[in-house]
Amino acid sequence: MAGARPTVTFDAFTGRYAQRTAGMTASEIRALFAVASRPEVVSLAGGMPYTTALPLDAVGKLMSDLLATRGAVALQYGSGQGDPVLREHICEVMALEGVLGSPDNVTVTVGSQQALDLITRIFIDPGDVILAEAPSYVGALGTFASYQADVVHVPMDDKGLVPEALRSAIAEVKGSGRTAKFLYTIPNFHNPAGTSLADARRDEVLQICVEAGLLVVEDNPYGLLGFEGPPTPAIRARGDEENVIYLGSFSKTFAPGLRVGWVLAPHAVREKLVLASEASVLCPPALNQMVVTEYLATQDWQGQVEVFKGIYQERRDAMLGALSSMMPAGTTWTHPTGGFYVWATLPEGLDAKVMQPRAITARVAYVPGIGFYADGQGKRELRLSYCFPEPARIEEGVRRLAGVVEAELELLATFGPTLTDRVLGASTPSPGLA
Repeated sequence: MAGARPTVTFDAFTGRYAQRTAGMTASEIRALFAVASRPEVVSLAGGMPYTTALPLDAVGKLMSDLLATRGAVALQYGSGQGDPVLREHICEVMALEGVLGSPDNVTVTVGSQQALDLITRIFIDPGDVILAEAPSYVGALGTFASYQADVVHVPMDDKGLVPEALRSAIAEVKGSGRTAKFLYTIPNFHNPAGTSLADARRDEVLQICVEAGLLVVEDNPYGLLGFEGPPTPAIRARGDEENVIYLGSFSKTFAPGLRVGWVLAPHAVREKLVLASEASVLCPPALNQMVVTEYLATQDWQGQVEVFKGIYQERRDAMLGALSSMMPAGTTWTHPTGGFYVWATLPEGLDAKVMQPRAITARVAYVPGIGFYADGQGKRELRLSYCFPEPARIEEGVRRLAGVVEAELELLATFGPTLTDRVLGASTPSPGLA
């Protein structure tokens, strides 16, 4: 038609992408990275381990010696399943939480994130259902979305996943004519909620899943980082080994930059995991695996875990103390006994996503809760990470955050929720421009 405006597209490939790319969006955490990494911003957002506490001189010498003596092997292709010696060490690590497995059933992955991708790839067709805690790990939700899974959330309380809610979710999915493929759970020091699944509930959750024919995917990167007593035995340690796929990682207990994780799975599943991994990356990096192997074999790595635990407990205490003394009435939060995160809920009427630009202007960063749900929940919630900043920095970050919340409450009292959203949208810069 004459005079019609031409269609404007910002991506010439829009019509050529696979349908599953529609579910690919930037996570709330990655979207914050550029802003949160500025030195003037107190970042309570990212869950970065405090790698400065590592014996870096010893690790550097270890790597130098490794390349000097076995460099030709370390720089070569390796096995698609992962280095056999490392898999033996992984079994020793898992045994600390009661998990007994054979190295033959361990698959080394490029971080546990690749493990999530591989498991989803081999089990999920578009439209299949995955049960996951509410809230759930944002990286898992992104993976599930990329394979067009339908995530159904199961509520949690301060003792973790609620067994009765799990029963109800399974029944509701079945009543809709569908069957859930697996339950995805982080039982220890949950990301983002900070809670842990109570010991007695672990047996019950496993039994519910066994009775329903539901696979359990147990993601456990934080299990050795508890502040109170020995580790709670994993779900995988409680029998029905054929019904639990266990994920682990060295990112939290050693170095995330090496990207070394693993999956312990029933033998038949392991075969498919290896094939899927070979199709994706051919093999995990041999050098990185050998560095981890040498670290486990030659360094006091369990002593180093104790060092990390002391650091993180001090920082957890700093955050909980600051929240208690500074946050306005009506704000609540979890009280983690390990791991990296506190999960906070704002007073009624506030929206953590809407509030975020004002927080960035105040030079404090957090992750809005909505990113940890697949269904739009979490508007009043936010994740606060205490693992990386020094205690004084944490306290300053909470002070800034408390000021932002107080300002939001004043706006709410003056304008009401609808006008508050409008005022915020008109008067505060976007995170990228703050």
